[in-house]
Amino acid sequence: MRILITGAAGFLGSHLCDRLLAEGHDVIGMDNFITGSPENLAHLAGNEHFSFIRHDVSNFIFVPKEVDAVLHFASPASPNPTSPFGYVNLPIQTMKAGALGTHNTLGVARKFGARYLLASTSEIYGDPLEHPQKETYWGHVDPIGVRSVYDEAKRFAEALTMAYHRFHGIDTRIVRIFNTYGPRMHLEDGRVVPNFIQQALRGEPLTVYGDGSQTRSFCYVDDLIEGIVRLLYSDEHLPVNLGNPQETSILEFAEVINRIVGNKAGIIFQPKGRLEGDPQRRQPDIQRAKEILGWEPQVELEDGLRETIAYFRYKMGLE
Repeated sequence: MRILITGAAGFLGSHLCDRLLAEGHDVIGMDNFITGSPENLAHLAGNEHFSFIRHDVSNFIFVPKEVDAVLHFASPASPNPTSPFGYVNLPIQTMKAGALGTHNTLGVARKFGARYLLASTSEIYGDPLEHPQKETYWGHVDPIGVRSVYDEAKRFAEALTMAYHRFHGIDTRIVRIFNTYGPRMHLEDGRVVPNFIQQALRGEPLTVYGDGSQTRSFCYVDDLIEGIVRLLYSDEHLPVNLGNPQETSILEFAEVINRIVGNKAGIIFQPKGRLEGDPQRRQPDIQRAKEILGWEPQVELEDGLRETIAYFRYKMGLE
């Protein structure tokens, strides 16, 4: 196939480019580098099956040749207000990527009769009252809170995708992505994985907000990409959760990183720091992914963290 991937220079988008190229497809990457990095695609220079268009998806998208699939991954994704790449600091761009970007990419899919895959998020569930979260759960979201620029953009994107499927007959898919980690995460992302790893590698105590009892589920990037590709090849139109159902507290997560790195500085607790509306618990129900895609995570947390730590050590100039 000939595939357009928006957000191609981002963490997930660049891994997706690699995987689909390895499977023999031609890939067109698109990014405006607001949060993505050219370094993530540098290794593809000279690949005759890869081309790149620098473009903001909130503007009309022109693709010179027909495409068979469109994968919309363009959006800021970090909730951390201390990160220059966080959606709190890019609120308008985030909403435009989710709203106008989804509209424009769906337009490309409609023009060429291409299949379409939307990268949605576990954040559409908000601070959930259901645990673990199934795709049938409608969510518990503050529509005007600081996180709403991302949460509501993705909820709108899902609604628009389904409208194009039902009204125009577009062959659509929706993946709801839970916390994912791995090489190519931005050092200034501001989320827990890069923050903890960098503190550990610098020999500093890891900063845990509150008592560390809040939980997340951490899925290694290779597992996630496998699930996305299976969904792309499937005939499923309704949303599918992809993530690791193994729930880990932030405190446990910090302890694991310190142990792998050999950081003796320990952990410090801060009473404040969690972003308003930050969910206390996050865990996917992946039964639909198992049944429809035959998918579940394979990479153990410590194995994935070792690969991620090695990447951060290299990027920090420590080897």
